[in-house]
Amino acid sequence: MEQVDTGTSGAAREPQEGFFSASLAGRTRASDLELDGSTVAYWIYEPVATTPATRTILVIHGFRGDHHGLLRVVDMLPDMRVIVPDLPGFGSSDAFVRDEHTVERYGTFISRFMAALGLGPDTVLLGHSFGSIITSHFAAANPGAINPLVLINPIASPALEGPKGIMTKLAVFYYRASAKLPRRLGLAILRNRLIVRVMSETMAKTRDKELRGFVHAQHDAYFSAFADRNSLLESFKASVSHHVAEVASRLRLPVLLIAGEKDEIATLPAQHKLLEALPDGRLVVIPGVGHLIHYETPEPAAAAIRTFLEEHPA
Repeated sequence: MEQVDTGTSGAAREPQEGFFSASLAGRTRASDLELDGSTVAYWIYEPVATTPATRTILVIHGFRGDHHGLLRVVDMLPDMRVIVPDLPGFGSSDAFVRDEHTVERYGTFISRFMAALGLGPDTVLLGHSFGSIITSHFAAANPGAINPLVLINPIASPALEGPKGIMTKLAVFYYRASAKLPRRLGLAILRNRLIVRVMSETMAKTRDKELRGFVHAQHDAYFSAFADRNSLLESFKASVSHHVAEVASRLRLPVLLIAGEKDEIATLPAQHKLLEALPDGRLVVIPGVGHLIHYETPEPAAAAIRTFLEEHPA
């Protein structure tokens, strides 16, 4: 087990003209497929140029996110083929037709999605936040299905315990109450722009006003794109009922943890404890950032991923 600290201090300033490279649009191909009676939307970002180091990376986003959230990291990996679905119930993907939105069911989704796209065991699996729970549990339950595993802002400890337990219980009440209220009122509360902005302000750590504005705009645009209140509640319950450490000892493959120094959701002490439980783990800590590594510090995150993949080739 190994810990690595990056040499950056907060987010690098982006050029005035935008937060994405000119080449990203040319790499992008949108598509969809039918799985178990539901439409799944997904995006493929082809490599600008294929090299011996080119890998296929399957990305699983976090709770209330969609494929847009990890785009800055994708943009920093122009030599990789990256596939990002909107998880069922989020973004442009339908909710599961009959099944509850549990961690196990999302794992089944990964299996069937990979089979539909012909993705083999050399596929790199990457999960952010809630996606770290889904991907780690999938990897533990399906040894040999992917290799290796990359977790950004991994949820390393129980959400209902410790100092953050009270806030988590309040959030549980918020989602349950919103699901029981009349539909119009419940949706208005869930999609309330003030509540979304408070969440965004709390998680953003950058002092760069332009970057901070970008983060808020992303949350305003995409944080409320969910299929319905019931699937959202089910997914939230799944996100706070499980964590990566539950399956750490069963992850018999190389695992990269990319953590934020100031993360108040997936705290740094919990990351160190998780690292100790992994048979083959590495921890990269990015200074000056919290739970929004994918927005605020994509460059050091992508550099850590590239180095890790070089050390663990297909």
